[in-house]
Amino acid sequence: MKKVALITGAAKGIGRAIAEKFHLLGYVVYIVDLDDENGQELVKKLGNNAFYLNIDITKVEEVELLFNKLLESENQLDVLVNNAGIIKDNVIWNMPLEDFSTVIDVNLKGTWLMCKKGAEVFKKQKNGRIVNIASRAWLGNPGQSNYSASKAGVVGLTRVLALELGRYGVLVNAVAPGLIDTPLTQKLSDEVREKLIHAQPTKSMGKPEDVANTVAFLCDEQTQFITGQTIYVDGGKSIGAGI
Repeated sequence: MKKVALITGAAKGIGRAIAEKFHLLGYVVYIVDLDDENGQELVKKLGNNAFYLNIDITKVEEVELLFNKLLESENQLDVLVNNAGIIKDNVIWNMPLEDFSTVIDVNLKGTWLMCKKGAEVFKKQKNGRIVNIASRAWLGNPGQSNYSASKAGVVGLTRVLALELGRYGVLVNAVAPGLIDTPLTQKLSDEVREKLIHAQPTKSMGKPEDVANTVAFLCDEQTQFITGQTIYVDGGKSIGAGI
């Protein structure tokens, strides 16, 4: 039986690993991003049943267009993974208002818009899974008042949607990654990276596949009684570790 997964921010990093995982599981995968080069390269790599769409999730009309195109082609949606997000770090007294607004716009508003359209589809179908990619940083991280606030909002949104959609057979959860080996963390200096790794209980970084496997578990047909939860994939950092 055909299954369809829609994944935002899927051209590289964690989103890419999630797209690859679901494609491996036999899903028709829709990859949403603004990174044309990596998005098209991924579709070419995956081959059949993989499609790339350049969509700005902060724009209502583009999100509407995305869902119209998907439903016109597939007539169903089984999994929605909201992974798209950005970071613009700074201590609050040096953070421009624009950097706060932009991060909230993409990470929280964009996720909300995708969830709104996804909820409409899943409510009508009376089934579906939503997984929102939050972050361990929602617990608080110096220099990330915008990012932490946006991801705390994602956790709250996840809990509300689990309550609203549960009666329709829709499960909604969040995954909160910690220090993951992605293109973003690879840009850090060796000194900063080692300092962050040292703060981990496991003394290691996670892989994008660790997050992808967790998302796949939450969307598996055999996982039927987990909703409204935030699953940490952070090597234990969320339970307390200091440098």
